[in-house]
Amino acid sequence: MKKTSEDKKDHKEKSLGLCYVDSLLNLELPDEGGRKLTEQEIVGLCSEFLDAGTDTISTALQWIMANLVKYQEIQSKLFDEIRTLNSDEIQEEDLKKLPYLKAVILEGLRRHPPGHFVLPHAVTQDVGLDGYEVPKEATVNIMIAEIGWDPKIWEDPMVFKHERFLNDDDGSLNEDLSDVTGNKEVKMIPFGAGRRMCPASALAMLHLEYIVANLIKEFKWSAKVGDDIDFPEKQAFTVVMKNPLWAHVSTREHQD
Repeated sequence: MKKTSEDKKDHKEKSLGLCYVDSLLNLELPDEGGRKLTEQEIVGLCSEFLDAGTDTISTALQWIMANLVKYQEIQSKLFDEIRTLNSDEIQEEDLKKLPYLKAVILEGLRRHPPGHFVLPHAVTQDVGLDGYEVPKEATVNIMIAEIGWDPKIWEDPMVFKHERFLNDDDGSLNEDLSDVTGNKEVKMIPFGAGRRMCPASALAMLHLEYIVANLIKEFKWSAKVGDDIDFPEKQAFTVVMKNPLWAHVSTREHQD
């Protein structure tokens, strides 16, 4: 039986997968007569997709590394934990064995979330919330940073204290505090929460853990001579360091 062009197309999509751009090219807007997206609209959506997936991670990474440069004792303990792997190359499954690393990443996201607000939301009907009336179609901005800095929940909220995510008895990860989805209790939501939360939150956590683990495993990071690491912020696409991190990097190959 001879295959048609449609059969070949279906086979190609199944073997290669359907990418984001394909979905945009196939998209039809029902409220606008089923029209296709314009080239300009597709470029804009792709730009947002790439910025949201790369700029946020690079921003979070810089904040985390800045704290590891400033607090050398944390960096040393993290390196000691990574050395327990006794592996030349860190694999994805190794990250599950590094609770201290996870605590550092979580504290970085709590103290320095790349976005201080989620994208604006609106309600479709009047809603009562904690004694307040939110009128229909009102724009609502959720303050991610303020939630993670709430002194009623977090002791010394403006201090970088990664130990808060570890159990005192055995140094394991505190599962209740380490939830960043808001499914258990809203204590910190760097990726938002609910059905509108960041769809790539798990991928972002994986990237941050993997990158930081390898950067600390291979190199010792210290402040540039005469430079005092400080943490003023400024708003760009994300909330970035006003004074970007400059660090002295040396290899660990001669360290025991």
